[in-house]
Amino acid sequence: MISVGHQGDSEKKNTLSGAEAMVRMLQAHDVTYIFGLCGDTTLPFYDAMHRLDHPITHILTRDERHAGYMADGYARVTGKVGICEGPSGGGATYILPGIVEANESSVPVLAITSDVATTSRGRFPLTELDQKALFKPLTKHNDMLDDATRLPAQLRETFRTMTSATPGAAHLGFPFDTQNTGLVPDEVHGEKANGHFPSTRSLADPEAISEALNLLAEAKNAIIICGGGIVLSGAENELEQLAGSMNIPVATTVSGQGTIAETHPLALGVVGSNGGVPQTQAVVDQADLVFYIGCRAGSVTTERWHSPKPGTPIIHLDSDPKVIGVNYQTAAALVGDAKLTLARFNNALSKHNKTFDHDGKNRVLNAVTSKFQSFHRLAQKDESPVLPERVIADLQSVLDDEAIICADPGTPCPYFSAFYRWPKSGRHFISNRAHGALGYALAAAMGAQFGQPEAQVVAALGDGSFAFCCGEMETITRYNLPITIIVFSNSVFGWIKAGQKSGFGKRFHNVDFNRTDHAAVAEAYGIKSWSVEDPANLKQVLEEATSLNQPTLVDIISQPLQDANAPVSEWVA
Repeated sequence: MISVGHQGDSEKKNTLSGAEAMVRMLQAHDVTYIFGLCGDTTLPFYDAMHRLDHPITHILTRDERHAGYMADGYARVTGKVGICEGPSGGGATYILPGIVEANESSVPVLAITSDVATTSRGRFPLTELDQKALFKPLTKHNDMLDDATRLPAQLRETFRTMTSATPGAAHLGFPFDTQNTGLVPDEVHGEKANGHFPSTRSLADPEAISEALNLLAEAKNAIIICGGGIVLSGAENELEQLAGSMNIPVATTVSGQGTIAETHPLALGVVGSNGGVPQTQAVVDQADLVFYIGCRAGSVTTERWHSPKPGTPIIHLDSDPKVIGVNYQTAAALVGDAKLTLARFNNALSKHNKTFDHDGKNRVLNAVTSKFQSFHRLAQKDESPVLPERVIADLQSVLDDEAIICADPGTPCPYFSAFYRWPKSGRHFISNRAHGALGYALAAAMGAQFGQPEAQVVAALGDGSFAFCCGEMETITRYNLPITIIVFSNSVFGWIKAGQKSGFGKRFHNVDFNRTDHAAVAEAYGIKSWSVEDPANLKQVLEEATSLNQPTLVDIISQPLQDANAPVSEWVA
């Protein structure tokens, strides 16, 4: 339990304002960064942050949407709750995309949106809206801080809910009069552990673990498919021990990358319609049992529920009981935290009376060798426009093993997911797989850089995404974040055009736009930039851009996605 000392004008009277209490409650939950944008209804909160002595740094963003994405990226690389804030009205509506993405990705991000005074409700004050109704379907926890005396208890409940069991996002509305109302400081305390996730863990039923082990003992060619739950739980070591003991292949979803090093002999790579390839799908289809861990088995992962084939025996482990059995009938259901449950699994495995061998190394070697043969052939081509395969290969050759890459949907996500081989497990790749909004990667990279200031951080985006987020380049330069921005420049919303090409008779409608000189735009913000058309120059430029320890941008005139050999089996998933 942590309580904090108090100071300030109201504190001298042995009271705290609601705004001051908010700062102290965030401090008590180990918050060190807040990402957000000022507004008139937030003035008391900003004043409290300015006056009080505390360890929290406020990062001023250029819009609330990117504040949410920054908090998301920060949370993913630190294991701490990400905090974003914004004003009432438009600020509350703009911050929504960041919250829904985090919540559906099981990432605890708290959005604090100030609001009109409670006494003004229903009287048509400027910026009034029903914040509680707005955020209700998008969050794990949602509340209004209408009573200053209850604010500390509500904050404790919010952090506890966000970080326990399956993590999720939260919203708190913060009315103007609550920010100014006094309360006694005795209640201002919090559990520091609840500022990190997962703060509480549950263990799956031991009988279910025994049942799952027996199923794995009977199978000959099983496979493990991991979603984001392994990395969120910090269960990478337990998973690697389990896979090694059984010689069983480990595949991942896009969100599950980091579950196991991509260079591990049991790492099959990403499966599914985005980032998967026929060689990896074949391993899934040939499996006589699939063990899903921290994975929802959604449409992309399962090729719209065709892979694995219906009728394949399924073991499903997840901290959220609502996802188990939704898409496949389960032979064994394990509801619990991945780290705790896999540790118990390994203990039970060591006492089992059978040797497990699912021929994983051979199955993975054959699939991965075949997968990369065509990739390396394309990556060596000196074609213009530059092939995406060339970008992945050259970037892999210049980044260090601890680098963090944030990739937007469109061209970047499937190529990095399929072909970039992270040599270490852990959170080194971030993409917004829940809703796939364009413009996410740049802000997520900024949050990741604040969370891991010593890491090389790269934001990879298409030129469609660039237009969604380029205003935040001013934020990058203001804080001198040494992020390298890579733009795949091909003047098209390529994913949609590829869908029109493959499924709608090449009837292309309103997907092309004019080319932008992204390097010139970045230079105007003060970012050192290059434009690359000749692939022979690409590696040298990437090496320089990623080594300067300052904001950089590389604008790559690249092959349009609809003409590329993209690792995407279906454009509408």
